[in-house]
Amino acid sequence: MAFSPQSNTALLSKSAALAAALLLIAGCAQKMGAGASSDAKPAVTKVAADLVPLATLAPGVKQDMRYVTKHNFMGRPIAGYEAGVCWLSRPAAESLAGVQKELTSHGLALKVFDCYRPQAAVDDFVRWGRDMGDQLNKDMYYPRVPKSELFKRGYIAEKSGHSRASTVDMTLQVIDAKRASKLVRGPLANGIEVDMGTPFDMFDEQSHTDNAKQSPDVQHNRRWLRTLMQRNGWKNLPEEWWHYTLVSEPYPEQYFNVPVRSN
Repeated sequence: MAFSPQSNTALLSKSAALAAALLLIAGCAQKMGAGASSDAKPAVTKVAADLVPLATLAPGVKQDMRYVTKHNFMGRPIAGYEAGVCWLSRPAAESLAGVQKELTSHGLALKVFDCYRPQAAVDDFVRWGRDMGDQLNKDMYYPRVPKSELFKRGYIAEKSGHSRASTVDMTLQVIDAKRASKLVRGPLANGIEVDMGTPFDMFDEQSHTDNAKQSPDVQHNRRWLRTLMQRNGWKNLPEEWWHYTLVSEPYPEQYFNVPVRSN
């Protein structure tokens, strides 16, 4: 069918109007996006920056990486962990090397349970937290907290400082009980962990660093560890005696999602 000049003109006018409308909509969308960006969650970074295996800088730190095993609150290996090794940002690893150097002269060693944690692992935590049918290890890890309240109480979250690669979960291990007894208290024997009152990852108020119901020895040991870490530039999460973040972390707004591998 042939079009007359008038119909072509009308069609061009409609096309121009439509194009203008689309440009207006696009402009509004950009403005909306710009306005919403301040509330957006930090993007997940798939390519890690300068992350290093802790063992290369601090071989004296003991590693008991729980999430690659069944020995954790979920009772199974966690997504994102392909090897039981501690990776951290270089500044965090260098700082822990300094902490370990100080501890060695006192007959003690750091022992880490978790370091850099991929976002895939955090997502696995979230899926587990929403599955009310899976309460395999409730008696051991959250005996007094209903699983339905783990999110509300902050034990499970969609983002974790661990994914920024400068947070560690740790305790102290005895290397020389005689020397260690001058600084920490409770049962001490070579090779055992210093008494901190609760297991790592116990979701309970008893795990709060300053929980007053703990024995005087446990309270002393928790405070001693916190003082040591603060002196070396780390801050403690008050709800978890084992959780420390480097104050001057190099990637405060980045969340990495590279699997934990051996190399």
